[in-house]
Amino acid sequence: MPLNIPEIVSLASAFYGSSVLFATLELDLFTAIAQADDPTAEALAQARGLDPRGLRLLLDGAVAVGLLAKDGGRYALTPAAAASLVRGAPHDLTQAIAYNRDVYPAWGRLAQLARTGRPVEPPALHLGDDPARTRRFALAMHGRALGIGRAIVPMLGLPKGARVLDLAGGPGTYALLMAQADPDLTCDTYDLPAIAAVAREITAPCADRIRCHAGDYHTDVWPAEAYDAVTLFGCLHQESPEAILGILRRAAAALRPGGQLCVLDMMTGPDRTTPPFSALFAINMALTAQNGWVFSDAELRGWCEAAGLVGFTCAPVPPPMPHFLAKAVKP
Repeated sequence: MPLNIPEIVSLASAFYGSSVLFATLELDLFTAIAQADDPTAEALAQARGLDPRGLRLLLDGAVAVGLLAKDGGRYALTPAAAASLVRGAPHDLTQAIAYNRDVYPAWGRLAQLARTGRPVEPPALHLGDDPARTRRFALAMHGRALGIGRAIVPMLGLPKGARVLDLAGGPGTYALLMAQADPDLTCDTYDLPAIAAVAREITAPCADRIRCHAGDYHTDVWPAEAYDAVTLFGCLHQESPEAILGILRRAAAALRPGGQLCVLDMMTGPDRTTPPFSALFAINMALTAQNGWVFSDAELRGWCEAAGLVGFTCAPVPPPMPHFLAKAVKP
């Protein structure tokens, strides 16, 4: 829907609120407030070694954007903040939001992308070249996957005791959730070496059934007709159409007859502008990956059919993220 003038002005300063959220999380203030006996700016500043005036300005900003409540000089968590912004909370998003904070500087160079058509930062920064950022990226993906994965796994419809090939499996979160849902399931998950190392930590509770391999799905070839399912969760949006088709063809070769390919991704409509988050996420991917974008469900259907798969379906998954789950079967 087109914006009116006040909405345009509000959009121009929308980053104020994001910055307040990022800083409050960086200082772990939501957790501090949850644990504090005296949640005033002065007491919190003393406990955390922060400047009282600077902290008060930040906390008041958090109240202004709806992240905190305030009664007199005491700050309190909103119900949503308590559930998602305190470390270890039931819907902990602290690691997931760390990814948004890391890509925030790249968005400031969006005009550079329009001028050059190339990422504004090296993709390898979060894929191994910068160990600290790579680990933050992997843990952020873990946080996001936990947020939606418990709803996704039942939608997969995997047979009991399935053997699963999880490609670009990231920190292994989905592999872990699938294994926890079925004590007879086994999974081979593949990702780049630095990411696979984090995956081994996260999947340790099911290490007897989950094998975390260092690999590259651009070139790897997997055992023929060895798997009941192949999963590609949140990874194909960094690939060109040609690369996607190659990956799907090799994935199809690894499926047993009757085996199922499952693709979880953002996806857009045919005009590439809806849903709005998917259209914006396409920019985010282009800022940080050479072939980053968001494809449509119709395009994915075409690639699956070209890879020899049939029975394509695609359905939205539950909030909070506007993902879609697509499936296709090897005849």
